[in-house]
Amino acid sequence: MPPGPVLSVQNLSVRFRMRGGRRIAAVTDASFELGPGECLALIGESGCGKSVLASALLGLLPGNARTDGRALLGDLDLLTAGERTLARTVRGRRIGLVPQSPSAHLTPVRTVRSQLEETVRELTGVRKAGLRAAAEAAAERAAFPATHLDRHPHQLSGGLAQRAATALALVGDAPLLLADEPTTGLDRELVDRTVDELRRHADAGRALLMITHDLAAARRIADRVAVMYAGRIVEISAAPAFFGEPGPRHPYARALLDALPERAFTPIPGVPPELGDLPPGCAFAARCTRASDRCGTLPATADGVACHHPEETSRA
Repeated sequence: MPPGPVLSVQNLSVRFRMRGGRRIAAVTDASFELGPGECLALIGESGCGKSVLASALLGLLPGNARTDGRALLGDLDLLTAGERTLARTVRGRRIGLVPQSPSAHLTPVRTVRSQLEETVRELTGVRKAGLRAAAEAAAERAAFPATHLDRHPHQLSGGLAQRAATALALVGDAPLLLADEPTTGLDRELVDRTVDELRRHADAGRALLMITHDLAAARRIADRVAVMYAGRIVEISAAPAFFGEPGPRHPYARALLDALPERAFTPIPGVPPELGDLPPGCAFAARCTRASDRCGTLPATADGVACHHPEETSRA
C-alpha cells in the first residue's frame, strides 16, 4: 500500500477581522495534498495569500485571524492544535521553515554559530564535543560561509541572512519543509545551489512546499505547481506540463508565464483586487481577455482548474 500524504489541506480559509468589522479574505478554500518525496511550488503575485497559508499551517497567524477547514500533518490537524503542541512537537521537528523575512527570525544578540549549535543539539541530539563540526556542516548545506559563523545577524547581508535561515531550517530534516521565498537576495548560482539542496530534502522521502516568485527555481525542482490568485488556488498541475506542453490552463497562470522575459515578456494588465473587496465571481475576470458574463459567478474547480474558460487540453 502506498504511503499516505505528509500534508493534506482541505478547504483551508483564513479571514482577518479588521477594525470596524471589516473582513479580509486572505485564503479561501485552499485544498491540496503533498506526498513524501514531493515538491509543490506555490506561485502567484505578491499579496495573493501564499505566505498567510504557510503561517496558518504553523499556527503563526495574528490574533485577529480565523481559520476554517483542515490541515492534516499525519493525523494531527494543524489548525486546531494548541500552541504547546505546535511549539514542542511541530515547529522545527515535524515542519521546518525557511522564513520570508529571515532577519526577523534570527536572534539578534547571538551569533549564527551559537544559533546553529543550539538547533543541532535540540533537534539531533549531537553532544557538545561534536556541536562545532555539526554546525559547520549545517552551514555548508546552505552555502553559508564558515568565516561568517561568528557574526551576529545585523552583520549579515540579506543574502547571507537568507542562507543562515535556510541552514537552520534544514537541521532537523523535518518530514515537511515550508520554504517561503527561499531564494530572496541570492544570485543565480546560489539560487540553483539552494533549490538543489531543498530538492535533496524531498528526494530523501520528505515533502517540500516552496512558496516563490522565482519561476525558474520552481521549474528546476517542483513536481507540481499550484497557482494562487486573490486568495484562491486557481490551478494545480504537474510541473512538466505546466512549464512545457500543454502549458497552464488557467488564463492567469498562462499570463504569469507570458510575462517572463524569456517568453512573451507581456505584463498582465491591471492590478489584483483588494482581498477585502473581492467580486462575487472570478477575481481575475477584470484582467482576463477570455472573460464573459459567466465569470460573474464563481467557477468550481474541475480537473485541477477553477475557470469558466480554461485552455482546452486538446490544444496540446
